[in-house]
Amino acid sequence: MQEFFRSLKYIICLTNMMKTRFLLLAFFTTALCTAQEDYRRIHENAIVVDGHNDVLIRAVRGRDISMRNSLGQSDLVRFREGGVDLQFFSVWMGTEYGKGQAFHYANVIIDTLEALCRRNPSLIVRVNSAAEARRVIAGKKIAAAIGVEGGHMIEDRIDYIDSLYVRGMRYMTLVWNSNHWATSSLEEAEHGDSLPHKGLTEFGRDVVRRMNKLGIMIDVSHAGEQTVRDVIQTSIAPVIATHSCVYALAPHYRNLKDDQIRAIAKTGGIVGINFYPGFLDSSYERKSKELHRTFKPAIDSIRAAHRGDHLAQSIIDSVFRPYYTAIRPPLSLLIDHIDYTVKLVGIDFVGIGSDFDGIEILPQELDDASCLPVITRELLKRGYSESDVKKIMGGNFLRVFEAVCR
Repeated sequence: MQEFFRSLKYIICLTNMMKTRFLLLAFFTTALCTAQEDYRRIHENAIVVDGHNDVLIRAVRGRDISMRNSLGQSDLVRFREGGVDLQFFSVWMGTEYGKGQAFHYANVIIDTLEALCRRNPSLIVRVNSAAEARRVIAGKKIAAAIGVEGGHMIEDRIDYIDSLYVRGMRYMTLVWNSNHWATSSLEEAEHGDSLPHKGLTEFGRDVVRRMNKLGIMIDVSHAGEQTVRDVIQTSIAPVIATHSCVYALAPHYRNLKDDQIRAIAKTGGIVGINFYPGFLDSSYERKSKELHRTFKPAIDSIRAAHRGDHLAQSIIDSVFRPYYTAIRPPLSLLIDHIDYTVKLVGIDFVGIGSDFDGIEILPQELDDASCLPVITRELLKRGYSESDVKKIMGGNFLRVFEAVCR
């Protein structure tokens, strides 16, 4: 009989343990599901603003970005899935487009965006102000704003700033790799004191003043250190860096040093953290160059076979993506750059500037524009409040847009 009761007691104990395990499993499963729902709910309720996207490069070459594309990192479908509410579309071309070409081509790219909006009025609407953006977003559509990436597109003419403003330009990146009146981070890093001038020329200061008067945000991403200093001294409006990262975490010439970040914040501006692995992870460029050396014959072969074909780079990216995937940095590094900036200057001066479709690869878990909610998830994990997450994901950028672009 005693043996029987010992067995019964064991069974009861085992049953209780199983119930406890079941309850614990149920609890953690419920908690996980709740957390998933919470970060998605918070992301959906936020106004998500991406300060920089290069997808118009593909659109101007004939790719229909109103539908899901197999190539590239963004399109209207993936914007909706990622919760993008206000997208600043980059109007960009390289500096090989000089006088007589750059301004014309900038207008062609703007025409392409306007045509996209006309064909898809139920999905996307062009906006020129924060007030217009809020109305479009309230109507459950994507607000599309224009940022011109590279002052070479004004072809050293102040009146072209006015013309592009009329077309909808609401920020201009003063310099991409070079122009005659503002030195870039690349130029200052490579040539330093041997440059004919560093920073803004007097014409460059006139450009800043004209942008201030019209109500165009001044973007110092790509700008050299002296150019950033000169802009801060000249501008009477908040200054932005739409797609840059933190030099202290990854010492790349394109990244911003602490004093630059502080100076931008002091103007009331914002730093939009770039998603490019080379700016997030100091080891990425070395790994990328090693891969490029390994596959150079194959890459050259693809380029030769598609000479003059705009799809050549997309094909290269697609073919070699599995190899680049192996060197993608963790998503946590992107959050580190956001976190560092917040701790340096405060919650009100940081946002996102993805550089989607302007970069060949992205951090882990962030495969394309549809994956933007993972940033909200990770910020919440770091202890950011819902209101702080909403500022980072778009509120801060919208505030500067509202302050500058009247």
